[in-house]
Amino acid sequence: MNTETADTADTAAAADWHECRVTLPAAHNWLVLDLTAERPEAWARSAADEHFSADDAPAEWREAFAEDVLWYWAVAARQKALCAALLTPQDGGVAAFYCVRELSGVPAESLHLDVLRAEAEAAEGPYFRPPDITEVELPLGAALRVHRLEPTDPEADSGSVLEGVAHYVLPRTYPTALECRLLWGALGLGEELAKLADELADSVRLV
Repeated sequence: MNTETADTADTAAAADWHECRVTLPAAHNWLVLDLTAERPEAWARSAADEHFSADDAPAEWREAFAEDVLWYWAVAARQKALCAALLTPQDGGVAAFYCVRELSGVPAESLHLDVLRAEAEAAEGPYFRPPDITEVELPLGAALRVHRLEPTDPEADSGSVLEGVAHYVLPRTYPTALECRLLWGALGLGEELAKLADELADSVRLV
């Protein structure tokens, strides 16, 4: 990958490894979430100001963008993400959310793809179709790839639909499991973003 169009999101992690790294293609289109920010509201507002290059960009655009960034920041923080980033084309909104987290509390006997597959197949929806589940081999280790369509609000009669690809990775070197997940709401971009999810998962490293 061209290093001139890539960046790396890092974070401190467990004792046996120090950082989770993800290479972001076309890095200028991504906002890496600063999960160490002590004042996330102020950080989100600053990110919004930097995102909109035009000085005359409407204030409501900046406010809406800052609210979205803060919402995703809270999601990543709540999930204790190792790293997280938003796909945010210049002067546009949030197109997708990428998050890597460690699946804490998974017993050693469950660190097998067949166990992860059984859990994925048994997961309760509602989903708009059965998930597409495949086993893949990543540089980090064996993984289960799960592609789903689901409503943002399962209790509502109508609402937005989220599409997502998650890779549940079993690193060869470390006795743990990772969830590497890309979520988006623009269903017309599904094929392109699904490929992007695969590219991101392929780049995940623990160092």
